[in-house]
Amino acid sequence: SRSRTQHRRPLQRSYDKQITVLVVVLFTAGLVSLTAAYYFYATTFGRSTTVRPLDALVLPGAADAMYTQATLPVASSKRLSVSASDNFLAYLPHSGFHNQRIALENALVLARILNRTLLLPPIRLGLPLSYAPFDELYRLSANASKATLEYCQDVTLYRIDTPPECEEYSHIPWEWLVDLTNIRSEQRFLEGWNFTDAWLADELGISADDIFYLKDTSRNEYSFQDFFSLEPPARKFFQSVNIGALARRPERLIQIGTLFGSSRLHFKSTANYNLRKHIREQMAFKNPHLARAADGIRDDLGGSYLGVHLRIGDGVFEWNAPEIVRLAWWKLLHLALGLSDEEILALERQLFPEDPEPEPPSIKADIPALRTPHPPLPPFPADARPYFSRISCRAPVHKSPHLKRLNMPVFISTDAESPVFNPLLFRFTRSFPCTFFLEDFPDSVSSLGELNSPVDGVPLGPYLMPFLDAMVVGQAWQFVGTEHSTFSTFVADVLWRTYHGFEIVQRG
Repeated sequence: SRSRTQHRRPLQRSYDKQITVLVVVLFTAGLVSLTAAYYFYATTFGRSTTVRPLDALVLPGAADAMYTQATLPVASSKRLSVSASDNFLAYLPHSGFHNQRIALENALVLARILNRTLLLPPIRLGLPLSYAPFDELYRLSANASKATLEYCQDVTLYRIDTPPECEEYSHIPWEWLVDLTNIRSEQRFLEGWNFTDAWLADELGISADDIFYLKDTSRNEYSFQDFFSLEPPARKFFQSVNIGALARRPERLIQIGTLFGSSRLHFKSTANYNLRKHIREQMAFKNPHLARAADGIRDDLGGSYLGVHLRIGDGVFEWNAPEIVRLAWWKLLHLALGLSDEEILALERQLFPEDPEPEPPSIKADIPALRTPHPPLPPFPADARPYFSRISCRAPVHKSPHLKRLNMPVFISTDAESPVFNPLLFRFTRSFPCTFFLEDFPDSVSSLGELNSPVDGVPLGPYLMPFLDAMVVGQAWQFVGTEHSTFSTFVADVLWRTYHGFEIVQRG
């Protein structure tokens, strides 16, 4: 028995040594792997291997000076002077206008934090350029610049039949639509880039080996954050790029792909968060031609009216159009008019007895909007009516006392074709006899028909209707939109609040 115990002790000690060695090896391997990953991350986005978390901006004091002085000296003319020491940021816009707007907001914020001049692309109107992986989108953007279509201006000038390549889409400068005066006084941006390497070389003296490409293969490839973390991105993006490391890139140009996405920039710094808010506030439409037309429609509506945006003309919105229309109708009655669920159900049964027995839809709380409350609205005028000498209600107004509140004017912005005859919109026209659409104001609309793009001379009238729609519903007493629509979100968060003098809503 004693002999067996003595034999076991050497075996036990040997086993313990093996376990100890194994633990040390695993610990060392893990430490080496972590160090290697950290080194790879740091050296991929910067020459320094020390990536410190950002308190505010990479450049000391820049965030604190945001509202007191310009980060960079600003040229007096719109065409900036460029020197060999200037550094730049570029990105590839795509899709519809509001996707381009969100990308521009992100680009301006990133350029300001990185202390780089932004290469500002124009707005593309009409046929959108869909998202594609970086290399393909870069090629498509260069081919779509209309650099070789100078004859389009001659076609417009001499009233010749317009070729398809001229009228499928057009470009306008951002400053044609929004007022960038404040932003221009605080940071530098340069217009005119046509998405080609030749332009970069000729205009800026930037060669291919002086460009850092951050190429995406999907629209959710990269997010950008102002703090260091080894954790995977908490949002829908696959990889997080540390802005501090990006700021240390030595190349004169940082070329990024898509920047669309309200949550693409992830900030913990209050200064950066406020900078994004400041940029977003400047995106309210200020074009004088559009403002004059929108104000005319507002006056025709009597000055006080309800606004609704219904996106039901394409994709998943068209597929879910009946539910979208009913939900907006419920929101208008519940949130704008203050009716209870029981009152709305009773009204629904009275006005639409042929519909199946209804159940109240689920109205989700808008958490970002609730985090930014606005002062109470003044009471809706009891005698609010459209300007009857110019426009008339579609149907006789309600006489029943419990329905009279539905006689208030309602303006509906929608992408539905022929909205007056669209059966889905009967829910609104039946309930609100004074429902109006953009086509009810031909004089205001026609005033935009003579405008041409300052970039390629293409007539802008058809492209401007969504902007006019947005400006009209943005001036409504109360607004209800379509969930998951970037148009509705912009009107609710920025336009409506800006026009009413309220603080805008931040998302992302």
